[in-house]
Amino acid sequence: MQKARIKLSGTDPDNLNKICKQIKEIADKFGVSVRGPIYLPTKKLVVPTMKQKKTGTGHGNATWDKWEMRIHKRIMDVGANQRALRYIMRISIPDNINISIELTGLN
Repeated sequence: MQKARIKLSGTDPDNLNKICKQIKEIADKFGVSVRGPIYLPTKKLVVPTMKQKKTGTGHGNATWDKWEMRIHKRIMDVGANQRALRYIMRISIPDNINISIELTGLN
């Protein structure tokens, strides 16, 4: 049986979990097998920036700010039912979430 592997990634884990829940509800509605969501490791992007803090002497001290963005990832495997996949592709997805769907061969 063919399966669709759905990869989700985004900066907000709450939105990711809502979309995973919607996909699971669609799969249950059509009686399609579903596996997941499988949580993948969170990727942290850290950018340290130096800022000058002025003191009374005029030389200043070197201080650092750290900016961090976390990217959360999920994977779901859904049976490749044509009607179910059509409904999954109609889910409204926020701008900060990336989704990719790929069909795998027979298992």
